[in-house]
Amino acid sequence: MTSLSDDTRGLDATAQAEMVARGDVSPLELVEAAAERIERFDGALNAVTYRWYDHARRTASDPSLPSGPFRGVPYLIKDLHATEAGLPISHGNKAFKAADYIAPADTTLVSRFKAAGLVSLGRSNSPELGSVPVTEPEAWGPTRNPWDTTRTSGGSSGGAAAAVAAGMVPIAHASDGGGSIRIPAACCGLVGLKPSQGRITMAPFRDESGLGVELCVSRSLRDTARLLDAVHGPGVGDTVIAPPPTRPYVDEVGAPTGRLRIGILDHSPRGFAVHQECAKGVNAVGSLLESLGHQVEATWPDVLADASQTSTFAAMWSTNMGMSLRRFADTLGREITVDDVELMNWAQAKFAEKVSGVAYAAALAGTSAYRRRMQQWWADGWDILVTPTLSEPALKVGTIVNDPNRPMAPLARAGEWVTFTGQFNQSGQPAISLPLHRTPEGLPVGIQLVAAYGREDVLIRLASQLEAAAPWAHLPPPICTRSSDDQSRVTARSSTTAPMSNGP
Repeated sequence: MTSLSDDTRGLDATAQAEMVARGDVSPLELVEAAAERIERFDGALNAVTYRWYDHARRTASDPSLPSGPFRGVPYLIKDLHATEAGLPISHGNKAFKAADYIAPADTTLVSRFKAAGLVSLGRSNSPELGSVPVTEPEAWGPTRNPWDTTRTSGGSSGGAAAAVAAGMVPIAHASDGGGSIRIPAACCGLVGLKPSQGRITMAPFRDESGLGVELCVSRSLRDTARLLDAVHGPGVGDTVIAPPPTRPYVDEVGAPTGRLRIGILDHSPRGFAVHQECAKGVNAVGSLLESLGHQVEATWPDVLADASQTSTFAAMWSTNMGMSLRRFADTLGREITVDDVELMNWAQAKFAEKVSGVAYAAALAGTSAYRRRMQQWWADGWDILVTPTLSEPALKVGTIVNDPNRPMAPLARAGEWVTFTGQFNQSGQPAISLPLHRTPEGLPVGIQLVAAYGREDVLIRLASQLEAAAPWAHLPPPICTRSSDDQSRVTARSSTTAPMSNGP
């Protein structure tokens, strides 16, 4: 790699923006350095679906590039939902990919990314419609983990996490409907904040009252906080609006936390198996928090043992899938068939057709009751809940795949692995995964912190205290330290990945 590409690979987005502000580098030079890293590392990872380097070069060279907090910093947009006008999107779907669909408009969040000065280089890989917690779409092939290329990078923001962990870009757009920011952050050793429901608008195409939220994966708390400052707030027509912060979120980084009341949960209240390293990581963080002066107890919301959450979540998830396929048909201008969609997603959509309006209304009512029961624990005086992000470290690639004989089997396996995240999409609370533990083999293990609704400030304060006490950014994943010959061999072993489009 060139000197600049190598020198900036380990820098977070804030540091790269500071270089631009000082005049040390130009936005165009940062774009070229990031493009060089993508070309070097992505053959082994398959994190990037569309590359639009020429578009990025034009944007970075434009004198009117906004002078926001990330002016000139390159990033990737997840290949799901978020559109940028004039550029392609596939939603991880083979029919959209084949149609070479071009988005007619920016989503509100993408327009805010632009106003912050970020420069999009392309799209990051996503499972089809974000429906599973691994990134292995039939349309594009699997994204692999920079810490071990035999393992998944997680999902559904798996391409984003692999790209940031490998240093291709310092920050990347991500979204989370059941853990899809936190899961890949845990797998790839990153910071993954799921904001409160209604913190960031889903306008103009999606409903902010649903399960999904959007933000990013990053290497540092300051990047996440600074981006949240740049993009939070309602859009036109929003019906769920989180309470505004009392000061910028970036001011919470390094701010005093006070003595917090923290609950520790190192097992599944519903009896799912939890890997010893995930439990070990939680208890180690509990000990660290005690040493930092916090009150730490083995306590958690009783509602986490309630299995009814699974059925209400499934009803909402499958109905959302059915609606997504209907939107696909409207956008493509033709009927969607079983050949256009992965089997598990087709099966979910067909299941949704059998869900009555009354049953769906009951699921919404169940979610509302669940949300109130969950949030009561924080209302009773607790500040933070600490859990594993996942029940196991990153799974092997191919563990969760379509099975013609058992269409819903991938979701069942996903449910065994993802046992701590979807609950907080239903409750609407902010939650963050931090890379605070490693297995003996060096795999990252994410630890999840959950705060009361609307209290990203408390979450960021405590997370930054942990970042200072147990820093994680100084060790690059193995893929970034291999020689060129080693890299070539890894790329050859990963040759099942699909070719990438260069985009416009």
